[in-house]
This record gives sequence, structure tokens and C-alpha cells, in this order.
Amino acid sequence: MSLSPMTTRGAEKLREELHQLKTVDRPRITKAIAEARAHGDLSENAEYHAAREQQSFAEGRINAIDSALAEAQIIDITELDAEGRVVFGATVDLLNVETDAEVTYQIVGEEEADISAGLISVTSPIARALIGKEEGDSADVNAPSGIIEYEILSVKYI
Repeated sequence: MSLSPMTTRGAEKLREELHQLKTVDRPRITKAIAEARAHGDLSENAEYHAAREQQSFAEGRINAIDSALAEAQIIDITELDAEGRVVFGATVDLLNVETDAEVTYQIVGEEEADISAGLISVTSPIARALIGKEEGDSADVNAPSGIIEYEILSVKYI
């Protein structure tokens, strides 16, 4: 079993979600199933089937989070000293050379990636193009729309 990298912040968010699922959502769903059963015939009871579906999704998510945390190599990025190089956990300010648009991404584990929050997976094309580079370097990213050239403006470990 190989360990997947995960930031301490990402692990904490998953633990919070797991706590919510186990202590709030699971009991609420169990109660909804019991109430729906009390209504009688289960074969045509939409409330019962909806509650069972919610239970299935919640239990699946609980199992996925448990598995992700068990297989995680949790890395505290504030303790990294990568000498200005882009590594897992680094927050990178980039300039799109063609459009002059600036973006900021943090390279995180697959389970915690969220592009809308600026969190990109370590396995994504842009992260793979950035790993090992330093401030001032340029990186060519092989995107679906073609090659995009970025200049690395800064690298932070926050």
C-alpha cells in the first residue's frame, strides 16, 4: 500500500467531515429510516427509500474518508525547507505569459484538491510541470487547450 500525500489542513478538514457524518448525519438518517418504517408498507414508501439512499451515500463517504486518512502521508508544509523550490504543499503565484493573468495555486493531495479554491492535485498537469522549479523559472503546462506557459512569481510554504 503506497501512501498518498496530504496536507495537515486537508487531513483536518476530512476529520471534521468524518465527525459530522458520524455524529450528526448518521443519527439523523437512522431516525428518518425508523420514522419511515413506522408508516407501514416499505415497498411503496418514498420516504423510506430516500432515507436508505442517504444512508448509502453517507456510509460510502465515511468509508472513503476513513480509507483516505488511513492511506495518507500527512505533511506539515510549514516545516518544509525546500530552498525556494516548488514541492508538494507549496503555494505558487503564477503569471500566464500569454494573457498576463495571475493565479495562485497550492499543490495538495488528490483527496483535498479543489480548483475553485486554488487547490490543485499533485498529480495534475500543472503541478507536475511546476514541481522542482524555482521563483523566476517558467513552466510549460500541457493543457487540453494546448501548451500554456507560466512564469513562477513566488513560492511560499504556508
